[in-house]
Amino acid sequence: MNVTSAGVGASPPKRVHNSTWKDVAIANGSAVSIALFFIVVCVVFSLVTGSFLTTPNLLNIVRQSAPLLIVAAAMTFVITTGGIDLSVGSVLALTATLSAVLLQAGLPWPLVVLAMLALGAAIGALQGFFIAYERIPAFIVTLAGLSVIRGVALLITGGYSIPVEPTSFFVNIGRAWFLGVPVPALLALVVLIVAYLAFNQTPFGRYVTGIGANTEAVRRAGVDTRFMTLFVYVLSGMAAAVAGIILAARLGSGSSNSGQGFELDVIAAVVLGGTSLFGGRGTIIGTVLGALTVAVIGNGLILAHMSPFLTPIVTGTIILVAIWLNFRLFKGATRSR
Repeated sequence: MNVTSAGVGASPPKRVHNSTWKDVAIANGSAVSIALFFIVVCVVFSLVTGSFLTTPNLLNIVRQSAPLLIVAAAMTFVITTGGIDLSVGSVLALTATLSAVLLQAGLPWPLVVLAMLALGAAIGALQGFFIAYERIPAFIVTLAGLSVIRGVALLITGGYSIPVEPTSFFVNIGRAWFLGVPVPALLALVVLIVAYLAFNQTPFGRYVTGIGANTEAVRRAGVDTRFMTLFVYVLSGMAAAVAGIILAARLGSGSSNSGQGFELDVIAAVVLGGTSLFGGRGTIIGTVLGALTVAVIGNGLILAHMSPFLTPIVTGTIILVAIWLNFRLFKGATRSR
């Protein structure tokens, strides 16, 4: 994928900043830390409740965490560029709602899926345009998107859930099993493999990392950094749309209240995984571990018969601690670049 400021022709920059042994150590340390933390969380919940390590529960965790894994993979690209997308929960709600509406209107389910993917891409492109070309901070643009998109979903539904016909093949996207594995988990696995390869093995992944590390250096290498920035928001919007489709199919309904606080779980997963909030450094494997950690904590608290209202408190605390550690780890590295 060779892109210049005109669109084609440049070879990918092999380095956009000087890598140091300290950078490598920080990245490896982050991956090891989240892996250890994930293991500790699993051990704690396996001791607290006897049903945590059962096969049905573990399969339930991977099925329910599929939307989180998919969106967190895309968010890794966004945050690595130095941006953020706060609208993913609202996009999830809108696509889940519209999926149910279009299915009720008699539209074939494949067209519904394609329409929702196109809608997610369009929302991402619109937000990406304001961020990349109009230079409005990503936090402001996507915060506005969070409100507006959720408002559209509420306007469509009037606050009510819209049921999906149980006989529709559409529900298999969220409920079917293949070779003993939930289909949502398989979809998430495919997305994660593609994301890992794109992030680590393609010029696009190097561009994304370079934009977060030193945008001007990447631009001078002949890369259209504005288009690349826009494109990561397109990916984020499409990922949120996929999550909305999976959720609507699994629940058998579309609701404007879906995905409340979902963006916080996504950001927590990415930051826990070791992606730098300052941009320039990201890891898909770390994001996977971070997302599974968030999912396991939610599941474990339920199995331990703790109040469901405790989950957002724990998640919020994790986000605060993760951001603090992220700041401490990456602040020095960012200043040295």
